[in-house]
Amino acid sequence: MSEFKNQWAIILGGSSGLGLASAIKLASQGMNICIVHRDRKSSLAAFEEEVIKMKTFGVAVKTFNKDALNEDVRNEIIKQFPKNSVKLLLHSIAKGSLKSMDAVMSEKLSKQDLEITIHAMAISWYEWVQTLIENGIFTKKARSIAFTSEGNSRVWPGYAAVSAAKSVLESLMRNMAIELAPLNITTNCIQAGTTETPSFLVIPDSDKLAEMAKLRNPFSRLTSPDDVASAVYLLCKNEADWINGTILKVDGGESLR
Repeated sequence: MSEFKNQWAIILGGSSGLGLASAIKLASQGMNICIVHRDRKSSLAAFEEEVIKMKTFGVAVKTFNKDALNEDVRNEIIKQFPKNSVKLLLHSIAKGSLKSMDAVMSEKLSKQDLEITIHAMAISWYEWVQTLIENGIFTKKARSIAFTSEGNSRVWPGYAAVSAAKSVLESLMRNMAIELAPLNITTNCIQAGTTETPSFLVIPDSDKLAEMAKLRNPFSRLTSPDDVASAVYLLCKNEADWINGTILKVDGGESLR
């Protein structure tokens, strides 16, 4: 019997990339899946095929094509879950500005761009965690995980807002790891290596970033979504109960160079 039987994962931003790969991996191991995403109708067909595949593992799958950043939406979705049912909250929202600081005034990174990005890619994680706590939805020994990136400290033109958001995300992680431990919730970040996800491909000159990453990586390849999904799964297992407040690098050693 799966250790995840009757337990749920809520994945924010799980219709593609790291979030979707994690959903598929966890479903294959017996965890029920709830995906909150925001997509146009034109891009839903491929996602719906993946949902059908997940259901073949014998798990329940809920999907909400709604704005995870909206408080009313968050409260509506939480009502779908009984007490003590959510094992994992996985934050995989990739909504942010990629404007440059060195641009003409109409295109320059603004205060509003920074605020929107930091809320979407960092503060919203904390909001969801608190809503789950307030409603008693987390299981005992629950997991709260968010995706960060090497852009938390490295500089790339156009990445300033996302980099700032990742720094806030990691600060929140460390504090939640301490303050939520008495509630039996562990809090961690996963720092994936360079991965060709839809959100990565919109970064300016992402093709150059990918080539550089292959040269830096000891295994001479990019990180795959499945590599990262396996790490999410490992952090959910009982053997990972004592991992808390950590930035887990899943990059094959890429960040060492």
